[in-house]
Amino acid sequence: MRRVDNLSAIRDQTRMLVLGSASPRRAALLREMQVPFRVRVSDVPETPRPDEAPADFARRVAVDKGDAVARLCPGEWVLAADTVVAVDGAILGKPRDAADARRMLRLLADRTHEVLTAVALFAPGGACVDAPVVRTSVTFRPLGDEEIAAYVATGEPADKAGAYAIQGGAAGFVSAVQGSHSNVIGLPVEEVRALFEHHRVPLGDAAAEG
Repeated sequence: MRRVDNLSAIRDQTRMLVLGSASPRRAALLREMQVPFRVRVSDVPETPRPDEAPADFARRVAVDKGDAVARLCPGEWVLAADTVVAVDGAILGKPRDAADARRMLRLLADRTHEVLTAVALFAPGGACVDAPVVRTSVTFRPLGDEEIAAYVATGEPADKAGAYAIQGGAAGFVSAVQGSHSNVIGLPVEEVRALFEHHRVPLGDAAAEG
């Protein structure tokens, strides 16, 4: 019986999606979708080129990430993503330090910005079959310097684009969201589900995730 179970697990794993991202937030959203997957990350640099538009930057990085992982996982479906925050056309990446995080949050306070997530899907064989960019508008209420400093002191902004997590301590900063809420977390769930259905991505049993 043990041998049969092992063979079954191997068959399920061959149908697993490969998530080309180290983001625990994207992994959590895929689990909520009941999608079986395993994680394989790359070391693709995430630096904008001079005058590169936010959407172009997000798509390029997502495709580069997916391509790097697809080369490591031939014969498997690969999903990669990149999320950026943009205000007045300027890209806000992950803050360099606490001072940079405070700068970003002061810039976002009492105004509307865009969150863009590019999702790159690679088919077995390594071809990128789709790479849409999903946009969500997010409006922050006014924020005081002490409030910003207290949030930055929690450490939460350190690895977040735009220096905030809408699903965390910054939830109270948000006065309005227009578009996909999960997109702001890091993966537009409904759009990804539609992507899987459109390209007929074969997904196995979510219980087989490893």
